[in-house]
Order: sequence, then structure tokens, then C-alpha cells
Amino acid sequence: MIQGSNHSVIPGLPAGYLHSIFGYSSTVEHRRAFVFDAVAALNALKSSWQNLPPNWIGPDPCGSSWEGITCTNSHVTSIVLAGMGVIGSMSGDILSFSGLQYLDLSNNKDLTGTLPPSIGNLKNLSSLILVGCSFFGPIPDSIGSLQQLVFLSLNSNSFSGSIPPSIGNLSNLEWLDISNNKLNGTIPVSDGTIPGLDMLVSTKHFHFANNLLYGAIPPQLFSSNMVLIHVIFDNNQFTGNIPFSLGLVQTLEVVRLDWNSFSGSVPSNFNNLTSVNELYLSNNNLTGPIPNLTGMNFLDYVDMSNNSFNVSDVPPWVSRLQSLTTLLMEHTQLQGQIPVNLFSLPHLQNVVLSNNHLNGTLNIGTSYNNQLMLDLQNNSIANFAQSAGYNIELTLMENPICEGAGASERYCSVSQPSNSSFLTPSNNCTSVVCSSDKVSSPNCKCAYPYIGTLNFRSFSFSNLTNSSYFIFLEGSLMSVFLSNLLPVDSVSVSNPTINIYSYLQVRLQVFPSGQDYFNRTEISTIGTLLNRQSFQPLSYFGPFYFIDENYCCFAGPNKSSNIGIIVGAVVGSFVLVLLLVCAGIYAFHQKRIVKTATEQNPFASWSPDKSNGNAPQLKGARSFSFEEIKKCTNNFSEANGIGFGGYGKVYRGTLATGLVVAIKRAQQGSLQGALEFKTEIELLSRIHHKNVVSLVGFCYEKGEQMLVYEYIPNGTIRESLSGKSGIRLNWMRRLRIALDSARGLAYLHELANPPIIHRDIKSNNILLDEHLDAKVADFGLSKLMGDSEKGYVTTQVKGTLGYMDPEYYMTQQLTEKSDVYSFGVVLLELITARAPIEKGRHIVREMEEVISKSKDPHNLHGILDPTIGLGATLGGLEQFVNLAMSCVKESGPDRPTMGEVVRKIENIMQLASLNENTESTFASSSNEEEAERNSNHPYGNEAFDYSGGFIPFDIQHY
Repeated sequence: MIQGSNHSVIPGLPAGYLHSIFGYSSTVEHRRAFVFDAVAALNALKSSWQNLPPNWIGPDPCGSSWEGITCTNSHVTSIVLAGMGVIGSMSGDILSFSGLQYLDLSNNKDLTGTLPPSIGNLKNLSSLILVGCSFFGPIPDSIGSLQQLVFLSLNSNSFSGSIPPSIGNLSNLEWLDISNNKLNGTIPVSDGTIPGLDMLVSTKHFHFANNLLYGAIPPQLFSSNMVLIHVIFDNNQFTGNIPFSLGLVQTLEVVRLDWNSFSGSVPSNFNNLTSVNELYLSNNNLTGPIPNLTGMNFLDYVDMSNNSFNVSDVPPWVSRLQSLTTLLMEHTQLQGQIPVNLFSLPHLQNVVLSNNHLNGTLNIGTSYNNQLMLDLQNNSIANFAQSAGYNIELTLMENPICEGAGASERYCSVSQPSNSSFLTPSNNCTSVVCSSDKVSSPNCKCAYPYIGTLNFRSFSFSNLTNSSYFIFLEGSLMSVFLSNLLPVDSVSVSNPTINIYSYLQVRLQVFPSGQDYFNRTEISTIGTLLNRQSFQPLSYFGPFYFIDENYCCFAGPNKSSNIGIIVGAVVGSFVLVLLLVCAGIYAFHQKRIVKTATEQNPFASWSPDKSNGNAPQLKGARSFSFEEIKKCTNNFSEANGIGFGGYGKVYRGTLATGLVVAIKRAQQGSLQGALEFKTEIELLSRIHHKNVVSLVGFCYEKGEQMLVYEYIPNGTIRESLSGKSGIRLNWMRRLRIALDSARGLAYLHELANPPIIHRDIKSNNILLDEHLDAKVADFGLSKLMGDSEKGYVTTQVKGTLGYMDPEYYMTQQLTEKSDVYSFGVVLLELITARAPIEKGRHIVREMEEVISKSKDPHNLHGILDPTIGLGATLGGLEQFVNLAMSCVKESGPDRPTMGEVVRKIENIMQLASLNENTESTFASSSNEEEAERNSNHPYGNEAFDYSGGFIPFDIQHY
């Protein structure tokens, strides 16, 4: 973006476009009046907003090139402050810019308040982008006065109330995104006197997902003269029939109507939508015949699961969709034999036909795609033609073929989900270990990347392990960044995951070129390029939005030709030289001191007078020398290694006292500063509860940072549920584990001083000791509540996908209820033994589906872990399911506290004890000595997978 000139470029708009829309005439008097008004308005913004660019100084924002301000003919035509960390509320002063065309304040999590009705005064505004802020209240009706508006994106806020009918007046509007808010009411349509959304015949994008919208969709909303490309209405509360008029919009490419309560038959004219690529109709109450999609030859993704269609054979049109990659028709009343020609589709990757009435012999032929995943659980299939040799991922559990002693373990057991982790490989360069918080780029250069998540509302493939899709994504991103003259060295995408809303999430890192940091203008330009949808990744990826993580650092304000700045720079350089000389002299004298100090315990240099706050305030933890740690780990031998993560290695050791411990040794790139490490130790040493893993001590010598924890021998809950640990958990033992871990978490929330939010509760972070008592572990992402009067901590989103609270993800506002959500997912794992996300299906959605579709809401056939009770009556199961589902409610205030969870589990255990008398708490496939040698140790691999660094604690280190 070039500022302060007539050559300004707003990302996402074609070259020359701004010249045509910003063509103001200018006189000297007009300019003087404008400059006065603009400076007054911008200074008013400075007084009401915090954390603004430091170069907002001087009498003329255009002449001085204020960061984020773009001018044309001395008029402020663009304000782009995306991702700059601006704090405040939408001030009426911004409305003084009558010539403003482009306003992007996205990804400023601390921008809050309501949109003032006076926003309707910005008559020249063409783009309004407020993605990922914290605005709330109604969308003002005056927004319908912005007649020049082309792009309106308000998603990922907390707007409430109904959709303003006046939006129908925006005849130039092409993009309308109001998703991920709290909007309610029905969709407004015109009635001759009041406008409505049916008037938006030039709009290409209706994105209304993840709101509280309800009622029937008016048939009047759609018509054949519309040019809609995306109709994304998923995750609302719509009822009634899908309107027949939707089938008239033949420009459609993506249709998402899933997770609503639509009923009746699918309109018979749906096969007129021959340009549709992705069709989502799942999780509704649709009846009648399975829709005939003959002729929709561009379909690559079809999801009709969990509806009540008429009993039907697999429809013949399925085998003719040559572009099809994904077919999801679970629980759709299918019967008969699956046609063999279905599996010969050249691009087919994922077929889920579970929970139907399919029978006969399964024949997959010989021309199937080797990437194919085929899920046929809970049908009536009796034989498999290729049982002796095939090369796909196949599941046939709960079919007659899997009954009896001779059943094949290969396809009659739950297959483990494939690892979908993808990380950009180094570009034929030697990898480097970066210091501080820097990250190595794909070009092996250490820098501070701009990080965030791309959320794709649709996508055309299912195989997340196929790196070619993501390499293509990286290439597309680099192309748009470089074409906009951004100093980008490389981009990296990783960790593709399907979230609870069935969206594809991809972690994005953008690395600067020729410098360690991006400056503010570069960050905001990257953000606006993404959320203005300048990036179009062709057919693999559908519409998306970008939520960033607060950028750690900026390289400073842009250079300017302003004479005052140049003079200041010269003077500053002179002073800097003097300072460098002094610093060199000082460094020479300090070098010998530092050399000696690094060989000693830095704690010794802090005053032993605890009253002054310098000495570590330890409660139960002790300091170990490096030699002690070296001795107890047998010189850090490989035989004693029990895990490895991003922070370094974990070793098992035996202290001189005989106590067995786990020692976490940071690698060089993960070392913290002395003060941060001291703070972390102090905080960890305060935690004393039988259901929380204890800190035994630490070592800080010879450039090493190590933490010493109590050793927990029986692994994680996840290892026991998956069978890796050899421990079988019956119903009473699972209840006891739930109670233990709930008590540990309640202690952190309610008794620790200050209260602690764990932020990464998951089954891999709850460990089982020698008595199978559960202990909460891994405080690498934890946050202190401190004296927060707001009841939440605003922080960048971190955690583990599948367990992460959707409300926290959307608002970046962390509360104790975020831990409650994660714990609810763990409770669901305890009764299902399923991972939170398997084959793109989230366990919360799976359970909701079972409850909503079953005549008996607590008939968990098909989802309950078959080893949980071995035929015994599971007393309190209904109450346990109710508790788990209350923990994962969408809104945090609707969830119980952890103290309430503890009391409810205690009551459930009393109820369960009336139904069964359990003498054996567990059964192990190996004796105690073998279990102790188990290589799948809780401190290893994923169980202690920290998000960067050695147990990072963000601002406050735990």
C-alpha cells in the first residue's frame, strides 16, 4: 500500500480502480478545510483509541504518511488498521471522513462496543471489514444508507438482534458476510414498502452461518435473476421446507444448509444447479426420496447424512459424478448392495455410508483410488469380495461379516485416524535452530512470522494427508503477497483440521523477507488481502476468513521523506553511535562477569531477602545442581529418554532419595529469560493437590533450564482408552477418573491463588498414577486470571483442536468455562473411547446426532465404547451424558462451573454404586513391572506437546 499519494492501492481492488472512484476536485481552501477537519477527527480517534501507530504525529496525515491512512487528492480515502492491536470502541469521529472508501479494522480483538447509527453517513464507503473484532449489539439499520457498499464483512463478532431489512437497499453489494455472530430472527424480504434481502440481485455471497437465525426461509428470497455463488446458512435454527426457488439460482457453486431443522423433501429442481461443487444437506429433518442429482457433474463434495429419507438403494447417479471426492450419506435409510462402479470414480477419497441397511457382498473392484477411506459401520454386509487383498482404509464394524471368532481384525476394528499434520518442508536448505521466539522459515531463515488461521467454509477434498493441496495453497498465497509488493520471504501452512462446524482450519505463518519483523503497514496489508478475499485458491478451497494471533512485534514505523523525520533520524543516529560506544565498553567489562555467572545458579545473584520479592518464592520445590540431574539420568542416556517435544527432551531419573522423577530439559532454542523462568517455577511450586501433577524442583545452571516433576507411571487417559497402555477401564473406574480430574481442575479454578485457567485440557494431559488416580498435567499454555474484573482474559487463541472452546476461538476471550468445554470433550471420550475428531467428524456433533436421532435419547448404540461395561448395567450413564453435553454448550454462561461438575459426578458415582459392585478397578495386559517399562509414557510425544518453547506461559510464565 503506497500512502499519501495519488498512487494508493487498496489490496484486493484492481489497479486504476481507485483513480475512478476517488476523483475529487481540490482547491487550496478546500484542502485547508479538509486538513483541519481530518486532523481534528484523527486526533479525536487518537484520544479514544489506544495502541495506534506511533507515527500518527504532525499536522497533515496525508503529507506525513500516517500508517494505515491512505489519501487521494488530500482526502482520507482508506483507513486500514487490520491486526494492529487497536483498543477502544467505534468512535463517531471516524464518521467525519466523508470521502472514506475503505475501512478495515479486522482482527483487533479489543475493538468493542456497538456500531453507531451515524455510520450511515459514510456515503462513499465501498468496503467495510470488521472481521474478528468484539463488536456487539444490533447492526444499525442505517447501514442500508451506504449505497456504494460492495463488500460488507462483519463476521466473528458478537452482533445480536435481527438482520436489518435495509441491507436490501445496497444494490451494489457483492459480498455479505454476517456469520459467526449472535443474530436471531428471520431473514427479511421486501413487501413493497419495506426492503429485504431478495432485492440483492447483484450479490454473489450470502454468508449467514453460525448464528441463531430461525423460521422458514421465504421462497421470495431467491430468484432466477440472482447471481449468487455461495449460500452458506449452516449452523442456525432454520425450519420448514428448503424453498423451491433456491433451485432457480443456477450460478450457485457452494450450498451449505447443514445443521438446521429443515423438513420435507429436497426440491426436485436441485439438479438444475449444475455449477455446484459442494452440497451440504446433513443433520436436518429432511424426508421423502433421496434427491436426484443427475447432471450435477461438478459435484465434488456431497453430505446428506443424518436425515430421514425414504428407504432407498444407493442412487445410480452417484456412480456418474466423475468429480466426486467425498460422499457422506450416514444414517440416510440406504439399503441393498453397493454398486461396484461407485469405487471406480477417479477422484474418490472418502465414502461414509455407516448406520444404514446395506447388505450382501461388498465388492470394491480393482480400479479404486488408493487414497480411499470407506466407512460402512453398522450395516448388514455379510461378505467382502477382496478380503484377502485390498489397499484402502476400510471399517466394517457392526456388520455380520465381523461376527464370530474368525472376523478380520483389519476391517472389524476401529481404525486410527490418519495423521493430518502437514508442515512446509525446507526449500532445499539446511535447517537452523532459531534463538528467542524466532521461527525457522521454509527457506531456513529465522524471523518473527505473522501467524493466524485460515477457516475454509467449504473444500473439495477429504484427504488431509495429501500435501499437494497445501503446497498449492502456499503458492497461491505467495503469488498474491508478491504481486502486492509485500516483503514476504515464504509462507508455511500446517495442521489441517476439520473443526466442530465442519470447516477446514489451516494454520498459516507468513515470514518477512530481508528483515526479522513486519511493520504495521505490512501486517495490516496481509490481513486485508486475506479478509478482502483477494486470494482465490481456485477449486480446492472454498470461501474463507482469516483470524490472526496478535503479532509479537513490529519493525517500527515506515520511512518517510518528511524533513523533520530525516533531521530526527540524523540526530538519533549520532546519539545511537555514542550509545553503542558506551555499550561496547560496558559489554567488554561485563563479558567476564557473564562468563562466570553462567556457570552458577542465577538464583544466587538474587537477594535472599524474600521480602524484596527478588528471591524465588518456592513452596515445596527445590533447586537441583546440574551434576545431580546428570547423575540421576545416567548422563542423559537415551535409555532414560521417555519423550520429546518442541521444548526439548524428557528423561526419567532416580534421585538420591530413591524418588523417581520426570525431567524436562529445554533445548537451546526454547530457553526463557531468567526472570521468566523464575516466575514459572514460583507459580508451579504453588500448586499442591493430589489430582494435579507436582513440581519437585528445577535446575538452572550452565545455560540449562530443567523442570523436575513427579513421575506418573501409567500413562494418559488417551493411551488407556486406545488400548496402548494395556489397562482396561470399566465404568466405575472411568467415573473415578472423571471425578479425580474434575477435582484437580476445580482446584485450579477456585482454590489456586490467583486462579489458573489450564487452556489445554485433553485426555493426553490427564495422567494415571500407580493406583490409577488421575492427575491434571501440562501447564504450558496456562493463564492466570489475576485480578481481572472482566471475568475473562483477552489472549491469542492457543490449545488443541477438537478440545478448544468455540466461543473462546471466536472471541479470544478466555474464561474458566473454556476449560469446562474441553473437560466436557474428555467426558465424551471416556464413554466413547473416540478421539475428539475422527475422519472429519467432531465427537460433540456425533453425540448430538445420536441424541437427536434416537427415540431413546440415551441409546448410545454404535457410539458407546464396547469395552466399558462388558454387558453390565451402567448406572448413571444418562446423567453422565447430560453432564458432558452441558459442559460443551455453545455459550460459556450456560456451562456449569468445575465445582458443580465435581458435585454432579459424585452424585453419579453414588447412583452407579447402587447398580454394580465393582471389586476390580482395572485389568492390565501386563504385570506392574512391564507397565513401568511401557514406552508410551505420558511425558512423551503428544502428551506433552507444547506450543513453542519450554513450557511457554505467554506473558505470565507458569
